[in-house]
Amino acid sequence: MNEFQTDLKTIYIIAGEPSGDVLGAHLMRALREHSPQQLLFYGIGGEKMEEEGLKSLFPYHELSMMGLVEIIPHLWRTITHIASTIADIIMKQPQMVITIDSPGFCFRIVKKLRKIGLKTKFVHYVAPTVWAYKPKRAIKCAKLFDHMLLLLPFEAPYFKNVGLDCTFVGHPVVCESKSGNASEFRAKYEIPEDVKLFCLLPGSRKGEVNRHMPVFAMTLSLLSICYPKLAFVVAVPEHAQELLAPYLNNSPFRAIVTNTEQDKKNAIAASNFAFVKSGTVAFEVALAKVPMLITYKMNSISVWLLKLMITTKYVNLINILLKKEAIPELLQEHSTPMMLASCANSLLSSPELQQKQRDSIKEALGRLVPPGIEKPSDIAAKKILSLLS
Repeated sequence: MNEFQTDLKTIYIIAGEPSGDVLGAHLMRALREHSPQQLLFYGIGGEKMEEEGLKSLFPYHELSMMGLVEIIPHLWRTITHIASTIADIIMKQPQMVITIDSPGFCFRIVKKLRKIGLKTKFVHYVAPTVWAYKPKRAIKCAKLFDHMLLLLPFEAPYFKNVGLDCTFVGHPVVCESKSGNASEFRAKYEIPEDVKLFCLLPGSRKGEVNRHMPVFAMTLSLLSICYPKLAFVVAVPEHAQELLAPYLNNSPFRAIVTNTEQDKKNAIAASNFAFVKSGTVAFEVALAKVPMLITYKMNSISVWLLKLMITTKYVNLINILLKKEAIPELLQEHSTPMMLASCANSLLSSPELQQKQRDSIKEALGRLVPPGIEKPSDIAAKKILSLLS
């Protein structure tokens, strides 16, 4: 074996949803920039990670599921993917396995690999929300992983108290993202300034799109009474676009669909208001200083089970950080067209409420920035490389 081959390090990296795909792509780029050795990547990811050279074992969106009851129809496919991923990792014999979010899938992979005695290091990026429910998962994490990379500053004690080394790297969306270009988007799609543009962010999973889009469509109909000049833009991944046809073909309003990252950023920046599925995308809207509300609908049995476990009052991280409802949360039975339209109209008609929301968001986002000037992906990459060496 020559010197070049000896110096090669293999990393297996798994991301199961769009936010993880973005994290994984940034991390891969940073690892290459900081590594003195050549790195070879294998694993599961999406378009962003594939742009960095990853060939995904299977389409990553097949892992993108949310809820408890909702995943039942997909159990066999998930079991098959777990088995094929484990077999692929054993065959590749990486020096490190990095799992990003998606604990339901990733933890099962690592547990099995630990059980069979695979000699490698395991790092998890994006801690499970032990501060929201199931705090004993921290103990499980300590048995599975060698290190945990944290997005939130208050998570560290949960894992350090059970003996798991961890590093707060900061939230990449807050620290590394840039807002889009509003004028560029309106010019591209010929949307006059006097037209109210509503940004619909129903989620990346097909189930989320199916649950949220009917509510959003009826909400726009109600809002058109106050805002006869309106248009809307829907941002969803390519694999979910087929579900939008009923809302686009029959819409009385100007409708735009986007699935590229930059176009989505521009769309958010150009919007007068955003209806946001609970999740990371709320940070992108917050950075663009666009008024918004948070909504989410899921199976009622899943909600009942979650209520038995959850310990937080809010679902949005900005509200959780501030311990108040700075951004309206209209969830489950409150996620109705009438309530969404009323909330949106209240914010749109009140500059004072909009400014109050922006001030609260600024305070919350400031808490997610790590000390120093390094980007989260650089901090994460340097920690991983130190573990590899």
